Amino acid sequence: MSNQTPKPGTDDGERGRSAGCCTATHDLRDDDVADDVETLAALGNDTRYEALRLVASDEDGVCVCELEPSLGVSQSAVSQALSRLFGAGLVERRKEGRWRYYSATPRAKRLLAVLDETRGPGDD
Repeated sequence: MSNQTPKPGTDDGERGRSAGCCTATHDLRDDDVADDVETLAALGNDTRYEALRLVASDEDGVCVCELEPSLGVSQSAVSQALSRLFGAGLVERRKEGRWRYYSATPRAKRLLAVLDETRGPGDD
């Protein structure tokens, strides 16, 4: 064993950096990355994903009371799912009387369209 300090470009750990393997970058700012991760996390749950699919399928908006039987979960769970989707910017909401209606944002529609497009023919 040697007591010498490793030189850059040797097998002791510096070779990769000096050879240019650590140059991968992207154009996103840190807050854009955080927003994207939050958006994807919001879709990372069966109830939230299915709720978004149901909301996006109706152009006029969907009431929470309409989602509960379709999702098979409690109204509280539906409300929590929609709140998370709203926080991620995937649904918009409006109040009519005592009912609240949800509709998909343009970003949500584009995300769902991309998922549909990327699904393989044998994945249905």
